[in-house]
Amino acid sequence: MWPASVLNLLASGGDRPVFEDGDRVVTASRMYELIQRIAAGLRHRGFGPGRGLALRLGVDAEAFAATIAAFAVGTRVCGIPPGLTPAQLEHLLARDDAELIDDTAVAGLLDFPPSPVSAAGHPTDVARIIYTSGSTGQPKGCAQTYAAMSAAWAAHPDRWPPVIAELATRLDRYLVFGSLSSQVMLEYGILALTAGGTLVAAHPPAFPDAFVRHRATASVITVGKLHQLVRSQRADPVDLSGLKALMVSGSPLTAGRLREALDVLGPVVFHGYGQTETGMISMTFPGERLDTVGRPPSVNNLKINDGELYVRTPAQASSYWRDPEESVRIFTGGWIRTRDLARLDDDGYLHLLGRTRDVIIVQATLVHAGPIEHLLATDPAVAEAYVIARPDDDTGESVHAFVVPTPGETPDPARLRDLVRTTLGAPSTPTTVTVIDQVPLAPSGKPQKSALK
Repeated sequence: MWPASVLNLLASGGDRPVFEDGDRVVTASRMYELIQRIAAGLRHRGFGPGRGLALRLGVDAEAFAATIAAFAVGTRVCGIPPGLTPAQLEHLLARDDAELIDDTAVAGLLDFPPSPVSAAGHPTDVARIIYTSGSTGQPKGCAQTYAAMSAAWAAHPDRWPPVIAELATRLDRYLVFGSLSSQVMLEYGILALTAGGTLVAAHPPAFPDAFVRHRATASVITVGKLHQLVRSQRADPVDLSGLKALMVSGSPLTAGRLREALDVLGPVVFHGYGQTETGMISMTFPGERLDTVGRPPSVNNLKINDGELYVRTPAQASSYWRDPEESVRIFTGGWIRTRDLARLDDDGYLHLLGRTRDVIIVQATLVHAGPIEHLLATDPAVAEAYVIARPDDDTGESVHAFVVPTPGETPDPARLRDLVRTTLGAPSTPTTVTVIDQVPLAPSGKPQKSALK
């Protein structure tokens, strides 16, 4: 049961370095001791199966140990997504019935003596709630059971699909940043440790300097950051000869942009496709079939209904936490509706064709257009509001708003942007707010948002 595989790996790792933070190097045995201490402290405070624990931690050895310890004692773990408003954080903690643990609290738990630790989670209990950004107004949580986490491939070399087996050979020094409780950051972190690599903390994760400074061989990167890295290397190149793998996360990456990245950075870009609800769906080898997102591993099942992709993976979430209405709509008969349009070609490669939902992906954060439009329309000066996505070299995609004024009123774009920022958070904030006389109409008479692009 998760995280037994990680505990066994660290318990038997001895003096092997597993985490590096500046001049500090933490061995496997020391990391295992940190987990034992924190787990003892959590148990002393009554944490175990059925209890909720919300983690808001930095990027250091103690944060990683606290994340694994929280799973080891069997709690329901959720990582706090960045950029939440105070109201969103309060809502999240109340809905999850979770206690917030920060770096100060973890430091206090380290005072407990180490004691034996094992995986105490129950298979059908929710192990992890992976929260979205809250772009719909409040964060939405994907609930993943201990059984599902145990079925994941990262900690088990015998389960690695060929592309993951190749990726694992390149994770000697895996650069970590942001939050170690992040789904993607933790998944590749466990893969790196299982492959014999070391997690290397970046403070801050400024690319490309962080790769050079930390001698990193691999990291996760958003589409926007990848574009910035390519531009930087063209204008003022640095020595990235040690870089072996960049796992692109979040926004769609066009074939042209992918080709440019490979030309500039070399065969290091692993381009894939996944969702919070499903985990990884498919991934390409560097330079493989640039017009696709790769071939799904054999353990993933895919089907296409009326053009929409449905997916079933061993480690998928089982529902949205305390949201039965949305769960019924998306989790259907063991399948997950991706709300993405796709096709599979004769060679089994997956092609993404568009979205059935009105969303913008900003720095790997899913932003829904509807809540932004509704919020903008609450301003007395706004009669109608429309939100679209545009490609953005810095963020992958960016939010752009168009507003039709109330007769006799003049909308204030700065005020409208502030309204969105304070209510829905930074990722939802429009890059531009444009005042228009009327929205273009389709032949049906309905608003034609595509014409605004």
